[in-house]
Amino acid sequence: MIPGILGKKIGMTQVFRADGQVVPVTLLKAGPCVVVQRKTPVKDGYDAVQLGLMEFVKSKRITRPLAAHIKKAGVDGVRFLRELKLRPGDDDLKTGDRVLVDQFKLSDKVDVIGVSKGRGFAGVVKRHHFRGGDASHGSMFHRAPGSIGASSYPSRVLPGLKMAGHMGVDRVTVRNLEVIDVDLEDNVLVVKGAVPGPNGGYVVVRRAKR
Repeated sequence: MIPGILGKKIGMTQVFRADGQVVPVTLLKAGPCVVVQRKTPVKDGYDAVQLGLMEFVKSKRITRPLAAHIKKAGVDGVRFLRELKLRPGDDDLKTGDRVLVDQFKLSDKVDVIGVSKGRGFAGVVKRHHFRGGDASHGSMFHRAPGSIGASSYPSRVLPGLKMAGHMGVDRVTVRNLEVIDVDLEDNVLVVKGAVPGPNGGYVVVRRAKR
């Protein structure tokens, strides 16, 4: 059993179950991946593997430190790297081993980690789902945040207050998505529901922790 796999988001579609139920799904290009580095408790203090997604990458798109790192592992065509901790019962992977999508089966539960789409500068209604004020005639409070602190005490804005600002481009984890289908020929993993990020964005698919 592998702890997870790296991939790219292809897009969303829908499939039909045997009973005719429509299921919204996301297609993920999962792998092939290669083990770039193995972390051991003796040397590093914990047990983990560093996976790299194998894809066509121009050499000028890879930084010199990364190029030296993957060359040391004897692999090529890797730019997206992520580290996954090994749990009891996982496979004893070594540097250079391949990780493929065939490790996943139907009805498996996975967590998908990605970076959400950037929305730019957004107000509190869109960013934090504030209700806003009345839209009636004479109202001067529509989409404003309201009070952000008292005047006499503490006479300042407390840290962490929900306000307007940059929205999106956050690391988002969607838990317990069901595996609907596995295409071994094209390395495609079909999961139920939505996945964070735009089409073509990198994602990490790990086995569900809960």
